[in-house]
Amino acid sequence: MMETMDDDKKLTSPPAWPEVIRKIRARTPARIFVDRGAAYSTPMHLELRLAHASAVDAVWTEFDLPHNFPPEFIAKGNLFEVSSLAQSKSQFLLRPDLGRKLSESARTLITQHCPTAPDIQIVIGDGLSVAAVSAQVPPLFPLLQQKVHAHNWSVGQTFAVRYCRVGIMNAIGDLLSPRVLILLIGERPGLATAESLSAYMAYSPRHGHTDADRNLISNIHARGVSIEDAAARITTLAAQFLALKKSGTTLKEETPSLPH
Repeated sequence: MMETMDDDKKLTSPPAWPEVIRKIRARTPARIFVDRGAAYSTPMHLELRLAHASAVDAVWTEFDLPHNFPPEFIAKGNLFEVSSLAQSKSQFLLRPDLGRKLSESARTLITQHCPTAPDIQIVIGDGLSVAAVSAQVPPLFPLLQQKVHAHNWSVGQTFAVRYCRVGIMNAIGDLLSPRVLILLIGERPGLATAESLSAYMAYSPRHGHTDADRNLISNIHARGVSIEDAAARITTLAAQFLALKKSGTTLKEETPSLPH
């Protein structure tokens, strides 16, 4: 009987992880080498349920400029909000094509408030995670502006797009003709984080362009690409676009060499 109880204990109580595993786990938000027996432990099960709920909330939360950004941030950037052709969150999720086009009222507002043909046009899109936009854009945007102005590039008037898909870059490009368009947009959330932001970038975007004509810096969040690194990489890519007059799969992002 004693041997059986000892065997059961071995099965239900995994040994302590070696130091190398603890170091690996500390470097990633992914749930790797999790302790478990016949099923996940209760704390892990509850953690997964919380992460899933956070992801669902991030997708379904409605974007609202004065609610999601501090008043001083909106005032300093003179930000305004427009919408895609999607008229509700449900329609946005079911009809991605509508999220790639601007509504008529959006076109009118953008035309009234934004200069045409700037070197850099920055746009904020809710995408699939309002949580990401709320968490990452306020600290990233001023730093990005700072770096862009240091290059003496002309910068267009920034605005936000509700119910926004990446393809809306083409519609904005057709309307404003920027040399470089930067779209800061919420990524589809996962169980690692619901606050991950993407920066999609394109040189002279226009009707007919696809993802092959764009470049992407993703995983901008606390345990991914830092705000500082994201701002530096976005600015470096923009400089490459302007120098080479192209973007997309034919252009390789210049990144610092890794230490040997």
